[in-house]
Amino acid sequence: MLKFSGRLVVASHNAGKVREIAALLAPLGVEAVSAASLGLPEPEETETTFAGNAVLKARAAAQASGMPALSDDSGLEVFALNGAPGVYSARWAGEAKDFAAAMARVHAELQQRQGAHPSARFVCALALAQPDGAVQVFEGEARGRVVWPPRGDKGFGFDPMFEPQGHSGTFGEMSHEEILPLTHRARAFEKFLAALS
Repeated sequence: MLKFSGRLVVASHNAGKVREIAALLAPLGVEAVSAASLGLPEPEETETTFAGNAVLKARAAAQASGMPALSDDSGLEVFALNGAPGVYSARWAGEAKDFAAAMARVHAELQQRQGAHPSARFVCALALAQPDGAVQVFEGEARGRVVWPPRGDKGFGFDPMFEPQGHSGTFGEMSHEEILPLTHRARAFEKFLAALS
């Protein structure tokens, strides 16, 4: 059984990610506090899976804050690129967090594989860690395709180049209300909420 009080640390320094997680937690009456606002350091992501990195970040935040911590590790997997950028999605943007350059790199690498299908998915692993070290993981995905050029200035990361299945707009073109139920994060949250009940 999942347990936490009214406050939960969101173990992320990514403002867009914290905002999305806080919106998903709000109906539960849970106050999301970002790791950045508490001055918690970001641990180095040394694992090779989304779940591994999510657990690493959640445990570090829970131990440092003494509160339950929820961490997300997520990224874009392009099937024709053997799942790249995958767990290295943020690293493709570099120190400057230049996702325009990261999206251009995805496009360039697809172009090098003539006839490569643009099918892709966003993957999310959520880890809820308790201060005593106990942890639970929930995973979700959103399938679709990558498009070029990127479209829209909403969302964050690779959102402007990802068009979810069944939709003609990219995540970058959708409003916060439109995108929220479609995301990999929302699908991981569905499993999280099921565990609460």
